[in-house]
Amino acid sequence: YVYIINLCRFIFLGPLAFFPQWKLKHYDIIVGVLSARHNHELRSVIRNTWFKHLKQQPALSQRVLVKFIIGAHGCAVPVEDREDPYSCKLLNISNPVLNQEIEAFNLPEDIPSVLSEDRIVSVNFRVLYPIVITSLGVFYDADGVGFQRNITVKLYQAEHEEALFSARFSPPSCGVQVNRLWYKPVEQFILPESFEGTIVWESQDLQGLVSRNLHNVMVNDGGGVFRVITAGEGSLPHELTEGVEGIAGGFIYTIQEGDALLKSLHTRPERFTSHIKNLEKEDALLKEESGTYDDIVFVDVIDTYRNVPAKLLNFYRCFRLNWAVDRTGKWQELEYPSPAYPAFACGSGYVISKDIVQWLASNSERLKTYQVVKRWFSFSVLSWSRGAACVLDELERTLLKC
Repeated sequence: YVYIINLCRFIFLGPLAFFPQWKLKHYDIIVGVLSARHNHELRSVIRNTWFKHLKQQPALSQRVLVKFIIGAHGCAVPVEDREDPYSCKLLNISNPVLNQEIEAFNLPEDIPSVLSEDRIVSVNFRVLYPIVITSLGVFYDADGVGFQRNITVKLYQAEHEEALFSARFSPPSCGVQVNRLWYKPVEQFILPESFEGTIVWESQDLQGLVSRNLHNVMVNDGGGVFRVITAGEGSLPHELTEGVEGIAGGFIYTIQEGDALLKSLHTRPERFTSHIKNLEKEDALLKEESGTYDDIVFVDVIDTYRNVPAKLLNFYRCFRLNWAVDRTGKWQELEYPSPAYPAFACGSGYVISKDIVQWLASNSERLKTYQVVKRWFSFSVLSWSRGAACVLDELERTLLKC
């Protein structure tokens, strides 16, 4: 990633507090290159091509400053032990329940089953290690009269409109009762690591469902192989979920690849020890590299993809329109509430003026950061690698809720 800041003969007085290693000097243009800590070879390529040419031209080298922007801290968690490769969150699995079926949710015995007014209830979850769901279920106390409801339960993959599988409960086909739930078997798929899904319970009757909020349900995560995602934790915006957030039943699942999981947990301490040593070596190499070339700015963040510094841009002629918000994967956005972004400029570079730089520096603590496009306010940029065509259009007014 490369971004260019047009500072209009910026004088380094105030900004020296942020970058004390920069000399007090006038620059017309600053070129910042966002670079990962381990990308020594890619930085060398830049230094030996256009950056080298720039330094060999006195007229340019006096006017243009080039800096590589690198996170000051490496992630202390090995990639194999993270929830996903783009963050630094530990995959916290311990004592996994293997070789048996597991009920995901249960109602505590002291909580009575009472019908709610909600006819549609849904819960979001994320798989942290491969599982297979074998049955879907609903909460219902028959009270000796049998199952008397018509309810459907569906599992959706995030951002998909069609259900992966479903189960329909009715008086003549109510499944099997286990404790306070009724279960029916479903077609079995392996849900891989990082799978994000939504289970939706829907009453086909006029009555509501027996449901509870997430805090009144016992969650059996098998030792940490899946995690319920609540709105408060930054899941999909509430208006994008179906029905009321809560749990109106459950599912039965098994953990896959148990032997591989046990081996991974057994060798985790060795990986952490080796990883910390590699981080120390990386720190030393970066310090040496910075001292040799004097072209690196270290920012106070953990250097992962989720922490790529927010990117700003000024107005371009070329904009992407109605670009859908990604809810999963590398470009995952968990906070931006709309299903689509406002118009934004194409490309991985941008130009902004001195007054915008000063405004951003003054307001950085109050600005909203959105993950997918790494931006602070209304307009943003996606890499050309996304492959979408650009559309020439007038700049649309942003609808962001900052």
